[in-house]
Amino acid sequence: MSASYYDAKMKKKQTVFVGLSGGVDSSVAALRLKKQGYNVVGVFIKVWHPDFMVCNWEQERLDAMRVAAHLEIPFLTCDAEEAYKTEVADYFIAEYKAGRTPNPDVMCNKAVKFGAFMKFAEAHGADYIATGHYAQKIDNQMYRGVDVGKDQTYFLWSLTQQQLDKVLFPVGDTPKEKIRKEAEKAKIPVADKQDSQGVCFLGHVDIPEFLSHYIDLKEGQVINTAGDIVGTHKGAFVYTIGQRHGFSLSKQTTSELPHYVVGKDVIKNVITVATDKPSISDPEDTKLTSLILREEIKVGDVLQAQFRYRQNPFTVCIVAISDGELQISVTEVVERPAVGQSCVLYKGSLCIGGGIIG
Repeated sequence: MSASYYDAKMKKKQTVFVGLSGGVDSSVAALRLKKQGYNVVGVFIKVWHPDFMVCNWEQERLDAMRVAAHLEIPFLTCDAEEAYKTEVADYFIAEYKAGRTPNPDVMCNKAVKFGAFMKFAEAHGADYIATGHYAQKIDNQMYRGVDVGKDQTYFLWSLTQQQLDKVLFPVGDTPKEKIRKEAEKAKIPVADKQDSQGVCFLGHVDIPEFLSHYIDLKEGQVINTAGDIVGTHKGAFVYTIGQRHGFSLSKQTTSELPHYVVGKDVIKNVITVATDKPSISDPEDTKLTSLILREEIKVGDVLQAQFRYRQNPFTVCIVAISDGELQISVTEVVERPAVGQSCVLYKGSLCIGGGIIG
């Protein structure tokens, strides 16, 4: 018996739980895995949402069920409400209370899709889990998706190597346009559905409105860098560095140029604005905490980094490494990041991990 035949037989026996969100990407992920001979199980991940918000999870679950029925695969529901509430929503609120800017999409992937869902899959005998993320797994390492505009490795930096070993990204090697055409050809019920926001709804809510249920937001002063009062805001907690909307300026005291938040003081309830985007213009050190690195790095290494999703990668140099912390020097002119956001590190298209900006 040839090795290739044996490998093919083993693959047919492997079970993959696919996180079906009710959208096109995860549907094609399940379709491809079934065609490849895996035993595919579709799983809808149910998450927490506050009582004061309308949530369409029932419709999303129904769409996911329709996809599973069309593909003739089993369908299950993973209850991840507790994990989402404690590790995503509570984190989201606590970070804003502390004056930082959280990234709920990163935390949702860490705690829910590759946390609660992975545990659920393993408990039910799955060999792998799969998602519709635009990322590539090559030789057990994570690379950017081929569709530059859709690449989602920024949100996946927190995966440990142990988690990555058990994950498949079936659509990351294909542009989104072709994924949708593939869904149409296979007559998948959601082929023409607009892109799903998935389970990380906190990235799409009206932040001041949401936080007002958990934080006492009070109107405060907007000042310029000279200390002059130039307007009012809804509560310093809800603003992030670089933000240019959500506050009111007095036309009598300001120009018509856009203004950006360049500082905030949640104790005094004051935000500072300027007409220039906050940026790093000279070599400057940035501290990263809560590190997850899937490749060994050393002081002096030159890497590429991103502070924001879809930001053009820029060059950084490793300055210092200690237990759980990393100092990087930003050597280009880039927009200044907000404390609490993610910095993701790359070697070319290889995503090696990242950390939280401190």
